[in-house]
Amino acid sequence: MATTRDYYEVLGVERTASADEIKRSYRRLAMKFHPDRNPGDAEAETRFKEAAEAYEVLSDDGRRKMYDQYGHAGLRGTPGHDFRSMDPQDIFSMFDEIFGGGFGGGGRGGRRRQGVARGYDLETQVEITLEEVLAGTTAEVDFTRLDVCDACHGEGARPGTSRSPCQTCGGHGQVAQSGLGGMFRMVTTCPACRGQGSVITDPCETCRGQGRVPKRRRLDVKIPPGIRAGQAVAIRGEGEPPPPEAAPGGQGIRGDLHVVIRVAAHQLFERDGDNLTMRVPISFTQAALGAKVNIPTLDGEHELNIPRGTQHGRIIKVGGKGLPNLRSGRRGDLLVLISIEIPQKLTAKQETLLREYAETEDHSVLPETQGFWNRIRDFLGGKDD
Repeated sequence: MATTRDYYEVLGVERTASADEIKRSYRRLAMKFHPDRNPGDAEAETRFKEAAEAYEVLSDDGRRKMYDQYGHAGLRGTPGHDFRSMDPQDIFSMFDEIFGGGFGGGGRGGRRRQGVARGYDLETQVEITLEEVLAGTTAEVDFTRLDVCDACHGEGARPGTSRSPCQTCGGHGQVAQSGLGGMFRMVTTCPACRGQGSVITDPCETCRGQGRVPKRRRLDVKIPPGIRAGQAVAIRGEGEPPPPEAAPGGQGIRGDLHVVIRVAAHQLFERDGDNLTMRVPISFTQAALGAKVNIPTLDGEHELNIPRGTQHGRIIKVGGKGLPNLRSGRRGDLLVLISIEIPQKLTAKQETLLREYAETEDHSVLPETQGFWNRIRDFLGGKDD
């Protein structure tokens, strides 16, 4: 195999990751390290091939079980590709079929939709607050993407010049290699022109022959109410155009921009699905006698009724004060965890009153106290202390 690194580590997933999680992680890494986006970067090409090898193993249930049980040694002799010797474009094309044409840049730098090349998808992140999750918001995203060079209109050649036939493949875009004394013949993509059949001899000074230049872009993105951390909003057509070899002159369909949502930690609330949770401390007397306390919600204050005899750790539900469901819009609940706070210092009068109260207590009528000591007696075999 091409690598001895742990395949789960290569893809950045846990060993318990689902098939979908493995596929998403590979897709993200393949787009990030594809040589078209990292020209001349040998390390990026290595990482690209490494990710492809890891995905091929972990996406196959049988090979994944063998790998989980025996490691790399368990894969010896099993069918698989030698990604180390393959052309990155061929790897990308092979896996593009797995993703249903949705890889965001297969073949020679751009997948095709009904014969039209498509550019790469991009990903960026934006952080919002719980209040913005409740109401929805519009967030500004700032990102850099490769765009068609204005000087050469995406051709890569100096304006006024044209490409020349590739001498390596004779303009065919492919080269043939023989093996085992001529017993078989393998046709591969031409490494010189990358399958185009022509090369740039006089490159554009602005883009250095790449046909694409980095450009900064700002967009306002509408974030719907109820969205969760890790989910993404797709902005169609805000990704990159296809590379020049897939769509000369800036033709083709742009990829999409995926805006991944992060939700900032809140000082009072924690999220549990569509519900919110919070901790509310009360005093011993409020718990024993009952009380009404004003608590904050994302909508403003709410009067919470504390029943008489409330125990430490009780959860009181406030209906409809959670977050909206992304699909239905129906709001979850606010779950209030009651915490009884014991005072660390007492005034002389408070201590006197508590001692008088303590003299009136009958622990035998308290259900939890009685049950606890019954269990102690059972544990000790029925013997009293």
